[in-house]
Amino acid sequence: MAKLTKRIGALVLRLAAFGAALAALIVMVTSRERASFFAVSLEAKYTDMAAFKYFVIANAVVSVYSFLVLFLPKESLLWKFVVVLDLLMTMLLTSSISAALAVAQVGKKGNANAGWLPICGQVPKFCDQVTGALIAGFVALVLYVLLLLYSLHSVVDPFLLQKS
Repeated sequence: MAKLTKRIGALVLRLAAFGAALAALIVMVTSRERASFFAVSLEAKYTDMAAFKYFVIANAVVSVYSFLVLFLPKESLLWKFVVVLDLLMTMLLTSSISAALAVAQVGKKGNANAGWLPICGQVPKFCDQVTGALIAGFVALVLYVLLLLYSLHSVVDPFLLQKS
């Protein structure tokens, strides 16, 4: 019964991580807004920033991986490799969120030293969508940290039991 409960818990965590990464991906990909100022037109979209593109690619990779692992049989020897892949996905999410958050902060606050003006006053819908994508990405990251801890526990625990 305990093994079934652990398996269901891991499945729920994986489904939630998949959903959060997919939500972050969808929200970021659909973030776009056009604004006009007198004769000047500005269109803000995620493809304008390399960090946002990296965020989208990272969340796409994590989403596909999360989806595929859901169908991995519990008897498979690949579960030991899943621990390594969970670690890689956690690191990928961490780096992509960090990069996207840095760019989003410059977009929101600007950088007076570099002469960069904030753009969120002109394109608030775009900034709100980016914020939503970052929040969903952060939720996916937290879930992946929990999955990583669970994966480590499930692989290391039987190893320790065999030693005693």
